Amino acid sequence: MSLRVRFAPSPTGYLHVGGARTALFNWLWARKNKGTFILRIEDTDKERSTDANTKSILEGLEWLELGWDEGPFFQSQGIERHKAVAQRLLEEGLAYRSFATSAELDAQRKKADAEKRPWLRDAPSRALSEDESESRARAGEPFAVRFKVPEDGLGTRFEDAVYGTQERLHADIEDFALLRPDGTPLYNHVVVCDDVEMRVNFIIRGQDHLSNTHKQLLLYKAMAQTVPAFAHLPLINAPDRTKLSKRRHGEVVSLTTYRDRGFLPEAFRNFLALLGWSPGDNREIFSTAELLEAFDLGGIGRSNAILTFSETDPRQWTDRKALFLNQQYIASMPLPSLIARVEPILRAGGLWNEDFAANGSRRAWFEKTLDLIRARFVTLLDFADAGKAYFSDSFDYDPEAVAKNLRKEPRLETWLPELGTRFGALRPFDKETAEATLRTYAEELGVKAGVLINGVRTAVTGRSVGASLFEILECLGSERTASRLSRVGSIA
Repeated sequence: MSLRVRFAPSPTGYLHVGGARTALFNWLWARKNKGTFILRIEDTDKERSTDANTKSILEGLEWLELGWDEGPFFQSQGIERHKAVAQRLLEEGLAYRSFATSAELDAQRKKADAEKRPWLRDAPSRALSEDESESRARAGEPFAVRFKVPEDGLGTRFEDAVYGTQERLHADIEDFALLRPDGTPLYNHVVVCDDVEMRVNFIIRGQDHLSNTHKQLLLYKAMAQTVPAFAHLPLINAPDRTKLSKRRHGEVVSLTTYRDRGFLPEAFRNFLALLGWSPGDNREIFSTAELLEAFDLGGIGRSNAILTFSETDPRQWTDRKALFLNQQYIASMPLPSLIARVEPILRAGGLWNEDFAANGSRRAWFEKTLDLIRARFVTLLDFADAGKAYFSDSFDYDPEAVAKNLRKEPRLETWLPELGTRFGALRPFDKETAEATLRTYAEELGVKAGVLINGVRTAVTGRSVGASLFEILECLGSERTASRLSRVGSIA
């Protein structure tokens, strides 16, 4: 039987980092084993499920390039099927009608607490004869449908691919609800019904579902269905080791935050894979093909992963590994691929020139410029921010760079325009002649060349760091360089 896995997010919120990693691991396992990756939207919580959240989930998966083979299926479309299964279990004596009201259930639980035991059964309803139960139901008395957990001294057992052997006595499992009094089905019931319907035979999901599995095993047996294999993933925690929360941590856990802030999907896939999984060696950077080859469930650890960001301001996404990987991908990816990713960023910033896409000198200049500046850029947004000085003569100056590299030496207001004049007269103007001219001028002034180098860098790019200055000057050309140096006195 071929492998069939599923990713089943709930649209009660946007796709977050933890959900995206679960989707990735399912996708990797399916692709590695030539299996089927199914997408199911679990939208039975009608009050909290929204179309906007569903759209966010789909967009997030598409951005990560995790294409699904079947779906998206919507769980709400199978409610009648879920009800029919519950009715069959009821008829077979494997479930019972629970007529207890909320107040009565509270009283049962309080009594159990007072007796220092867990509440597990609606004993009065479970003890009803079939005739009395049916009679009360026909009379219109509200009831939930609960699964009748066996009281046989036995238990459930399964082997989890991550957490090993998992056992639980039936005596420790409550009679869990299948249907609410209004007839709507509950999670443990619908998830098994749908996994059976979709022939899912390997379930990869978060560790927070580990305890649910024992209830679900009982349903598989009651429905006479083959139990799938399981792999539960460690959680992803915040820096303070608490569980990531959409409400508490906001956009830092949303996948679209990373997309909108200029992360590459392939770099973020790489980052997600390393949250809780290790290839068994020191490698950190994987192409998709390498990741598929290396990925194995045995490499998933049991300790929770940590997503690092500023604890005082969660909006500051500062995970160094994510930023490092993104920088490495930007620096090394094929230039045509980088151009395709940068073009929409430049268009949005009003920095795109159609000549960049046409064959000719401007195209050649554009490619050379991207190749020059990308090594120090961390996200795609940097091309329209720190890179703006290359594509426009109107750009911002970093105040710290201005204070450090221009204002500490007031004479630069005279020196740099003069250097610009010399640059303007150079023929040819390239990195070699520009460097020789600057160093000669520094000797004439009796100052270290670094004073001029740092001043020129800030004057022509607005920054204090970047690529080699003389390669930058060659890229900008003598006219633009001289113009920018001439206005150094007006830089605020």
